[in-house]
Amino acid sequence: MPTHPQEAGRAGSDPVGPVPEGAVSPPRGDLPQPGPPTRPEAANGEPGPDAAGPAPAEDEYTTAIQELEDRWRRALADLDNLRKRHARELERERAVERSRTAAAFLPVLDNLELALTHAGADPGAIVEGIRAVRDQAVNVLELLGYPRHAETGVAFDPARHEVVGVVLDPDAPPGTVVEVLRPGYGDGERQLRPAAVTVTKRE
Repeated sequence: MPTHPQEAGRAGSDPVGPVPEGAVSPPRGDLPQPGPPTRPEAANGEPGPDAAGPAPAEDEYTTAIQELEDRWRRALADLDNLRKRHARELERERAVERSRTAAAFLPVLDNLELALTHAGADPGAIVEGIRAVRDQAVNVLELLGYPRHAETGVAFDPARHEVVGVVLDPDAPPGTVVEVLRPGYGDGERQLRPAAVTVTKRE
């Protein structure tokens, strides 16, 4: 059977043959093929916002963090210097207070030595001299803020008294201080020690 030229040309240009009805035809060789994606560019030919390049915002953040770290280190150094200066001032105040207290007791020691020097004299005078030295020491403690407490006939106060003995006394209310065995010094938070006392009770 002779072949018509039109059919031969059609067969040469379409080697895959006729496409059945409803099927998708393969891509033709003369159509443009997809290539690699290109970077977006602006209208004037410059790189677009998504083009690779330095991030100024990141540099600003790094600089801000470095400044904050420097300020934090300086603050720590200032705080350490303040702590050391406060410790030195506190130790200096303690030394001054110890010196002041010791100086206040120097006259007491002088009078004790004077009493011992006259120990061979009249015994009654020695007793009076020792009592005067005792009163002087009590006065020094009171001036330092630690008054003496040795009162009897007062009600027992747990903040100022320490019970070391109990006696029966029907004539006194229960809990009355009838004897002070060791005086106390100071009040409240400035108390050196409570007074050791004997109190009354009833059967």
